Amino acid sequence: MASNALRIDPLSSFNFYITLIDSSNVVGTLITAALSYAVAGFSECSGLDATVEILDYREGGVNTYVHKFATRATYGNLTLKHGLIYLYDDLWTWHYSWVQGIGTRKDGLIVLLDESQNPAKIWKFKSGIPTKWVGPALNATQSNVAFESLEIAHQGLVLELGA
Repeated sequence: MASNALRIDPLSSFNFYITLIDSSNVVGTLITAALSYAVAGFSECSGLDATVEILDYREGGVNTYVHKFATRATYGNLTLKHGLIYLYDDLWTWHYSWVQGIGTRKDGLIVLLDESQNPAKIWKFKSGIPTKWVGPALNATQSNVAFESLEIAHQGLVLELGA
């Protein structure tokens, strides 16, 4: 039986980019947003998660159930991974500025693209701090691509563009 209904396929998870925005600099934020500047193409982005913590309240005399109350949202750290690029050290520089005690927080956009390369979903994270940088595993007996990864702690995710 043929159907004329519109078929909507799930988005592919490999088609995305990341933009970092200096949240302390209004002009930088506007320029970055206007140019839709992608900091880098990443091969992996994990940690897009949010959890609402629940408080159990056991009311005296009520033995048939426990009251559940939402307390606060928590967010996992984001981990970005990509191949090292010659003359591109922005992630290392941002992390190392925190090691030196002079770092600035950055907001960021994680943009998932559809098959036509148009933004389909955009998540914004707020006040990111690079907590961990991992360099490539170097091995002269293999011909693997050199990867770096950056872990970012942040103060929340917002879906800026979505359904």
